[in-house]
Amino acid sequence: MNPLTCERALLRQLAETPFADRPELAAFSGWSPATVYDAVGRLEDSGLVEGLPHATELIPPTRRFCLTAEGVLQLAREEGVATERMLRNRPLSAHWRRLLLGRLDGVASIYRMAGAVVDLDGPVGLRWYRASPLDVALLPSGGRILGVVRQGPVAGRTAFSKRLRRLFERPLPAALLLLIPDEVRLRHARRLLRGAPLPTFLAQERRAVKAGPGERIWRLPSLSGVLTLEEALSVVRRSGLAPSEPLPRRVLLPLRFRPGDPRLAPSSLGRSEKRTLDALYDWPWITVEALAGLLGVSPAHASRLALGLERHGLALRITLARRHRLVLSDRGLSLLARRDRSSVGKALKRWSAAPVEPDPFEWRNVSGSRSRQLLRNLEHTEAVHGFMAALAVQARGLGWEVIQLDPPHRASRYFRYRERLHSVRPDGFGLLRREGRTWPFFLEWERRAVRPATMRRRLAPYLLYHATERPLEDHGARPAVLIVFDGEIPQAHFLRVASEAMERAGIEVPLWVSHRDAVAELGPLDPAAWRRPGDSPGRPPVARGGERHAALLRG
Repeated sequence: MNPLTCERALLRQLAETPFADRPELAAFSGWSPATVYDAVGRLEDSGLVEGLPHATELIPPTRRFCLTAEGVLQLAREEGVATERMLRNRPLSAHWRRLLLGRLDGVASIYRMAGAVVDLDGPVGLRWYRASPLDVALLPSGGRILGVVRQGPVAGRTAFSKRLRRLFERPLPAALLLLIPDEVRLRHARRLLRGAPLPTFLAQERRAVKAGPGERIWRLPSLSGVLTLEEALSVVRRSGLAPSEPLPRRVLLPLRFRPGDPRLAPSSLGRSEKRTLDALYDWPWITVEALAGLLGVSPAHASRLALGLERHGLALRITLARRHRLVLSDRGLSLLARRDRSSVGKALKRWSAAPVEPDPFEWRNVSGSRSRQLLRNLEHTEAVHGFMAALAVQARGLGWEVIQLDPPHRASRYFRYRERLHSVRPDGFGLLRREGRTWPFFLEWERRAVRPATMRRRLAPYLLYHATERPLEDHGARPAVLIVFDGEIPQAHFLRVASEAMERAGIEVPLWVSHRDAVAELGPLDPAAWRRPGDSPGRPPVARGGERHAALLRG
């Protein structure tokens, strides 16, 4: 095999798939892994490509490669085209490099998923997009053009819905493949895509990056069941179109990477640091102890992870109410927004912890509207953080897998009841799993519902929600509703009010009610800490130890 031929082929491949690693280059190019490893080494030694370390929670550590300015010039000479034309037509310019580097985690997931298409259809071309609703178009040799859309963890529900609407206003590929971060948002995306004008298949991102073409991970919007990629694409008949974008007006050759450049954070952060970054986005103003519980690490380890983010300028450690609290900096928020193709401006407007004026540091002086609201109700915010952290720790000890813990801004559910739009807006949502059984729950930490009329208003949305089929559509099971009061007296009053309201409406909500001291003493998953409407005063909901946790987790 001619080494020069392989090197030229890999230069062309990297011009199409910048930041691919060597296993992905082997899959896309059709060369053997050993040949690709040798050729990439020679290209790197000659200064035509350069590599960066990279890892995500889903993808183990690897090195990703892209063309240097010398590599671009060399490829232009070999193909006999002007350098400026090559920079306009391929994702090689300095602007493209910054864009793809900011989205590097998503780029890596898409490359891994595209490997399954290569296994099925042979060589695949890729066309990346800067501003289109599509992330990338896959161009298999068979002619079917596949559009890929990734919903990142930070992408909001409304923004993602608008993105899909914009997609359907443009020329369409033959089919869509969507990568979704979790099961709840996958179910939401399926509802959005019912009636879509082209075949659409959805999968959880964490499964798609590891699955081959024969694994059943792909869902249809309207039909039950799970398909393999081969089965999904077998129903795609037409060839479709790859949308076009205006060519950039101004292009520059890329510069070499410089150590310490803050734009390299997507590469320089490790898997644990990225997981911590996402946790701080979800739970602003969290204490180190609560963060440790959510991550499943020791407080010392959580503190070290936070210090690493602080050194990169991505997180802040602020003392409030005599405790250190962690929150993302504006740079950290911008990093996550760019990674998931979300609006940086909106992220800062909602979540920025930067003060409006230098002094004093108090909730009124915080820039972000939602961050300000959490800080204003710091006692409530800390209580919710502590509950979720304690639940995560206790669940792991009981052998349950913590699949999902959502903060308030992702826990809301919208539904229609008698043609009117309603919502439940809990303080958190969680999903646990063990032995194939899942247990979803909502959390309400109540401090203000102390009057019967207020209690009825708090319960009313859950009565309407459970009067519909939406709980099953949203979660595949009826989620429990955990309500925690500050004291035992409002707990007793709420049990009476809830029992009367459910009997009057003829609707049963799987309610579990407790108070702060009981949860702190026994833990969030001990049924002795909870009571249900209809329980006798002072009597725990389950008497026998072998059945206690099963009863709570059944809801």
